[in-house]
Amino acid sequence: ESEFEQWLSRARTTVQDEAVSLSVDELPEQDAFEHQDSQAAGALNANVVDGQFNSELATLKSEMHSIKQLLEHQVAELMWQDTRRRAPVKAMLISKLKDMGLSSKVAEHLTHFIGDDIHQGNAWPKMLELLTEQLDTTSNEIIKRGGVYALVGPTGVGKTTTIAKLAARYAQIHGADKVGLITTDSFRIGALEQLATYAKILGCPLKQAKDTDELSEAIYQLRNKKLVLIDTAGMSQRDIKLTERLNYLLTRSRVNIKNYLVLSATSQMSVLQESVQHFKTIPLSGCIFTKIDESLSLGELMSVAIHNRLPIGYLTNGQRVPEDIRVANSDKIVQKANQLFELKQKVIKQNNK
Repeated sequence: ESEFEQWLSRARTTVQDEAVSLSVDELPEQDAFEHQDSQAAGALNANVVDGQFNSELATLKSEMHSIKQLLEHQVAELMWQDTRRRAPVKAMLISKLKDMGLSSKVAEHLTHFIGDDIHQGNAWPKMLELLTEQLDTTSNEIIKRGGVYALVGPTGVGKTTTIAKLAARYAQIHGADKVGLITTDSFRIGALEQLATYAKILGCPLKQAKDTDELSEAIYQLRNKKLVLIDTAGMSQRDIKLTERLNYLLTRSRVNIKNYLVLSATSQMSVLQESVQHFKTIPLSGCIFTKIDESLSLGELMSVAIHNRLPIGYLTNGQRVPEDIRVANSDKIVQKANQLFELKQKVIKQNNK
């Protein structure tokens, strides 16, 4: 396609050069004035031809792109048929992993660790073991170690409620006097009031910071606290300016802040992946998945975590504070994902009867 465009460009340049190669000086004296009068009309015609050329080129590029997509689809289908013929067990595993919600890339990657001689009855349990090994967790880092942590992520995923759950859990173990809260959310109406209510119930201080200086000052005022949690403004993964502001806010502070990305389990795979790519401009220490109780599949979460090598910290499954939060455990996540997958398959079989 690129070579074809270059050829068209050269041909277009050649035609235009030939069209204007005959200058006024080379024309007979009696035709010079006629040539000058026709220049305006020639320019207009050139614009029309140029527009037609660009339109035809765009149409041609669109058709070539469609042909390319068709060929890619046919080649992928042929490769899949070849895989099913040569390695039927691996093809079965890929199909089940994709039905579980994992992406094609992650599913194919996992099957590379399965030997060709494995028995079909042992294949799926072995795959679940591999899936468990691929999932990384932070081993309850926030509650066990303490420190300064910021929760970042898109709007509406439950960052503020998750901070309240983590703070309450830490207060239960180490005492409320060891916890401090900071909010940098000056965009959402009622954001400060919501976190202030949680802080009042827990009996811990709350500071507000609008810029890096105020953030550093707030962290300094809470220097005697074992755990400081920072609530950031929710933002769309497509809002570049807000992300740049957040990145500047968190990376220019004089204190080492660990960032956890909060994502909703109800989001589509493409939305989850786009959010991770967008917030990767901020150094991420791990992720927290919310609304597990509203999700019908955990494959998308596992796929995003594996693909981006992002450790999972916590899972939340409700609105209750602090009951509805769980420390991420690879075994339990895979077991729950398999249970949801089996339930889904059972429902499909019943609907097909």
